[in-house]
Amino acid sequence: MNIERLERIPVLGQYDVVVCGGGPSGIPAALAAARSGARVLLLEGTGQLGGVGTSAGVTSLLGGRTRSEGHPCVGGIFREMSEILIARGAGIDPASIPNQYYQPFGWAPGDLAVGFYFEPREMVSLLDEMMVKAGVDVLFFTSFVDTVVEDERVRQVIFFNKAGLQAVEAGVVVDATGDADVAARSGCEFVKGREEDGLMTPATLMFRVDRVDQDALEAYMRAHESIRLKDIIQRLRESGEWPFSFDIFISQQAPERGTFMINTTRICGVDGTDGRSISRGMMEGRSQVHQLFSIMRKHFPGFADSRIIEISPSLGIRETRRIRGDFLYTVEDVMKRIEFPDTIGFSGYGFDLPDPQKPSYQPLDEQGVRAPEVIAIPYRIMLPRPVRNILCPGRAVSVERLLLGPLRVMAPCYAMGEAAGQAAVMALDNCGNAAQIDSEKLRDRLRETGAIVDAQAVVGAAH
Repeated sequence: MNIERLERIPVLGQYDVVVCGGGPSGIPAALAAARSGARVLLLEGTGQLGGVGTSAGVTSLLGGRTRSEGHPCVGGIFREMSEILIARGAGIDPASIPNQYYQPFGWAPGDLAVGFYFEPREMVSLLDEMMVKAGVDVLFFTSFVDTVVEDERVRQVIFFNKAGLQAVEAGVVVDATGDADVAARSGCEFVKGREEDGLMTPATLMFRVDRVDQDALEAYMRAHESIRLKDIIQRLRESGEWPFSFDIFISQQAPERGTFMINTTRICGVDGTDGRSISRGMMEGRSQVHQLFSIMRKHFPGFADSRIIEISPSLGIRETRRIRGDFLYTVEDVMKRIEFPDTIGFSGYGFDLPDPQKPSYQPLDEQGVRAPEVIAIPYRIMLPRPVRNILCPGRAVSVERLLLGPLRVMAPCYAMGEAAGQAAVMALDNCGNAAQIDSEKLRDRLRETGAIVDAQAVVGAAH
């Protein structure tokens, strides 16, 4: 049974660029477009900006530095924001972290040791300041609903908040939902999850604990060479005391010693585009948090007197839809080190996309495939088809599924978002057609704002 309902939706006005989603790709898209003189509207479903970084507890921005030596590979707005937070004492400069094997801001050498850790409350305040200064019109508690498409071009964007259904006219739309919501509802081609069965990599519900005896934890790890406490987990599984499908404990120290972000829960079978599935995932996630915390206090060194100080109000979703553009970026392209003339940024993160049903199993790791130090991001992967005035930065790009690993994390999403914002303004001169802009001029604009778009600008990239 379907309900047919006709009503007049008020059109509130016209914007050059409408950005849907205020996360790590939507933030720089809105700022870049507004700073370039465009009239910009930013729609965000929660009451704050920052996406999973502030609303889902993922307070470490990964992928902005090379893994082995920590050289910056993402600049521009990402670097600007990071430097302000560091200056305010609300972020930890990765360059100040000792290069040691047991790394409290990742507990493992390599990928996690070079993230940028920040305080979410300070991040939220800073993002408000930056939007106000740039003149971005922000609507919080506002959900994207649909589009009106004519001649393969979005004419209006429809959204909902306490004022009801409303719409605006749009020159270019930046789909920063992470789920390709705008593209999908505008009739663009997409795939969802694993091609053979549609399954998606597990979700996570983050939580934070304090009063951890960090000296005891570090002493155990060094004495037993225990990365992620795998040895303890194995003993618990053998004794029947470990009820989970995952086999590792992932934690990161907050700026305050003894306080940790716990990135360990894995909820399989969650579809981040389905409200009922997300709701079930939240309940299962909270159950996992409490089960895990009980085990941590009983068995993990240093956690006996710890307490939970926050359980995130949102799931961390790693994968949903991916657009299908005229170009599909593949793992083979990455491993061949193809140089793209339209490169607009880089990722320093590795191939991290766990199997949908085996949360601690990494398919490419098992095949012995290791990502290069930096992975180029070509502009063309953000272009859906057939609608041409939509840009999709972030984890909804046109890539082979296993290539999501290095591109879905937040630092490269900032790089893509900034490029999308600049490209959107350039496309306004061509009826919003983002596929027909001059990519070298886009790269020039990005260079002028401090973005990193050239491989030679990344020190140590060839290692």
